[in-house]
Amino acid sequence: MELTATTTVTKPPQEVYDFWHRLENLATFMAHLDDVRVTGPDSSHWAASAPFDTVVEWDAVTTGDVAAERIAWASVEGAGVDTSGEVLFVPAPGGRGTEVRVTLRYDMPAGQLGRAIAKYFGDDPSQALDDDLRRLKQVMETGEVVRSEGAPWGKRARKEFPQRPARPLSDEELQELQARKEVMA
Repeated sequence: MELTATTTVTKPPQEVYDFWHRLENLATFMAHLDDVRVTGPDSSHWAASAPFDTVVEWDAVTTGDVAAERIAWASVEGAGVDTSGEVLFVPAPGGRGTEVRVTLRYDMPAGQLGRAIAKYFGDDPSQALDDDLRRLKQVMETGEVVRSEGAPWGKRARKEFPQRPARPLSDEELQELQARKEVMA
């Protein structure tokens, strides 16, 4: 299965690349991703939620890395999930930030049957990738995933992204956001 998705983030390519390059950041906006640990200069260990309350884990290596332009990866041979992909960081037209273009390839557990079951239970992989990029945009632009009290709990909203009414940031939240920006710089 191959999935593609794109979003535009109103941040420069280097800043978006730096955020994505810190692999532990991925779990802050990818709903099915439980954990990513860097295990070496070009290697990492991943854990993700799968249908029927299962967790799948795999090891991956970085296969391409060009600062502010591209990150590519692939699971290692014999991994629990056969996956590869890349993310491109392209300057958006008119200087409006960065187009983040993701291509993800993987073998769906149980093949087409697994995909059909996942869709039946509300886990369409294409929609999930679109939702992940929407959350990336929110995290990069506001420092958090924005939710409202009116959005339902459930599989799509996932409890990892707690909801609260829209409101101005508190002084403490503004300080935390500023500290994060300084770390990313």
